Amino acid sequence: MSVTKELKREIISQFSFAENDTGSTEVQVALFTQHISNLTEHLKINKKDYQARRGLLVFVTKRKRLLTYLKNRNNDRYEKLIKELKLKRV
Repeated sequence: MSVTKELKREIISQFSFAENDTGSTEVQVALFTQHISNLTEHLKINKKDYQARRGLLVFVTKRKRLLTYLKNRNNDRYEKLIKELKLKRV
């Protein structure tokens, strides 16, 4: 299951600062979170899909790195994002 165009547009509009802002940290973290939840659901059904498991680990690592960056740069935006996405603190 991948993120559809409509869902991606919705996430971008919710977390972006400008109309076509796809590069901000908040948008990237939100998109990674959606990918992670999709892959988690996929792996519940397909337990031996090791390539998907590796992809999941890549997404989790990238998201963690971006959250750490955001926390160091702007703690208020970090706290707001964590609260909106219901994530654990880094």
